[in-house]
Order: sequence, then structure tokens, then C-alpha cells
Amino acid sequence: MWVKKALIALGLLSALGGAARAGACGPQALGVSRTIDVGGPVHVGLKTYPQTLELKDHEVVLTFDDGPAATTARVLDALEAQCAKATFFLIGRNAAAMPAVVRREIADGDTVGSHSYSHPGDTLRRLPFAAGLAEIDKGAAAVDKAAGGKESKLFRFPGFGDSSALLATLDQKKVPVFGADVWASDWNAMTPQEELDLLMGRLRRSGGGIILLHDTKKQTADMIPALLAALKAEGFQLVHVVPGDAPPALKQAPAGWTSETDATLRKMGIEGPRKAGAPRMDVPLQEQREPNADKK
Repeated sequence: MWVKKALIALGLLSALGGAARAGACGPQALGVSRTIDVGGPVHVGLKTYPQTLELKDHEVVLTFDDGPAATTARVLDALEAQCAKATFFLIGRNAAAMPAVVRREIADGDTVGSHSYSHPGDTLRRLPFAAGLAEIDKGAAAVDKAAGGKESKLFRFPGFGDSSALLATLDQKKVPVFGADVWASDWNAMTPQEELDLLMGRLRRSGGGIILLHDTKKQTADMIPALLAALKAEGFQLVHVVPGDAPPALKQAPAGWTSETDATLRKMGIEGPRKAGAPRMDVPLQEQREPNADKK
């Protein structure tokens, strides 16, 4: 009982603290420019799918994968200091181990989604269908329980390793599937400044988009305050994503679009072009790495 009371107290304190910080934020803070409701069935993120959210020029969505972790609190502190909101795609077993952090994310006004239960290294598309679906369902249930019953309605495949059968099942359940438009490539070792320079360079070229980061990475946690300041300084506006009842407005991929996922697969020696409107989902993707990312 005392544990439950402690969790409730922590949530209240986090909410009050977040409200106080929000009240203290002025025009110098990044803040949130607008909110987009996202329901399913829909798949977004130009790194994998031929469509994404209909964002305006210089609009960004912050997303974080693989938490919660010991570094997550520092990311949340940085977001609160700038009255900024993000979406966290949580690994189920991590959420079960750190429910207080999950509830703080919710109390702070961030969005929580799921990212499988254990983040299998072989990706869900290489698992038998039943095993892959079990990973999705078990992960969502663990996140929901850690969140105090607040349903996690958004999903991102670990390693973007989806499959046609799993996508069809998620579509039937009206679960939105998120890819990304811009990778921070923070699975590669680099300094916070190197990561900031890499990411801001990509954002300048893309004009914005759904950003993929990892709150489990110390270098990223160290970098986030500078990223939020840089976004504000360069005129980027933050869009917050929340679960909705219907698919959002979408922007189709530009002419000549090609999948970074397929480029990665070809680099791994696995061929098979992705077709717009009928993406191929039957080949494995082991690591979300952009070709020649370190050279950009």
C-alpha cells in the first residue's frame, strides 16, 4: 500500500512541478506550437513508409525509444525546463522495472507508446507471427500497467522490423505505427556536440520531421538541453503527438522517394525494393542505421 501511495505522491509532485515550470516558461522557451491527434490505422515516417505526418516547414516531433532508463529523468528535466513535450516508445520490461518514471512522463504531459516487450535483437519480422504479436501485446500490457492503466495506443517496431502480417493486425486494432523522418543515429558512439551537429545538419536539410532519439543514451541525455535551445534559435517549432480516434492528415513522400530501410537492407546484402502504397515487409532489418550516416 505504501508503495502505491508513494507512486501517487510522486505523480502529484511531478505534475505540480511541471505546472510550476510551465508557468515560469516565457517566450524564450521552445514550448509546443500545436498538437496532432493520431489514430489508426496509419503508418508514418519517411525512413520506412512512403508517407508521414503533415508537418509544416520547420516543424518537428520529438520521439524517444527504448526507455525508461536511468538517463530518462534528465531528458524529462530538460523538456520541462523548455515547456516541451515528447513521445516515448517504451520497452515493456523497462516500463515494468521503472513505473515511477513512466508515470512522471504522463504527469509531465508527454505521450507514452510501446516498443515491444523485450526489443528482440532479431527484430519482430524474423519471429514467427504468433511470437511477434505476443511481443507487441505483452509490451503494450506492461506499459499500460506501469502507466496506471493509461492505454498506450501508439507503437513503433523495434529496429523498424515490421512485417505485413503484424502491420495488418495492428491496422485491425487501429494502432498507429510510427517510423521516423530524421535519425539522430545515437546508437553510434559520439560526443553530445557531435550528435547535436549531426542532427541539426539533417534537420536543416529536411526542414523538420519526426525525430528519432534514445533516452537510454547518456550522450543524448547530455545533448537534449542544447538541442532544444538550437531548435528555438533556428526557428523550429515543436509539435506534440497525442493518441486520437482517426488517422491524421498525411504528407506523401516526394517524387523519387526511396526507403532508407531498403538502403540499409541492401548494405546488408538483402535485396528487395519497397513499393509506395504496398511496402515490402518480409525481409529482416537488424539495425536502424542510415547508410554513410557518419559521413554526413
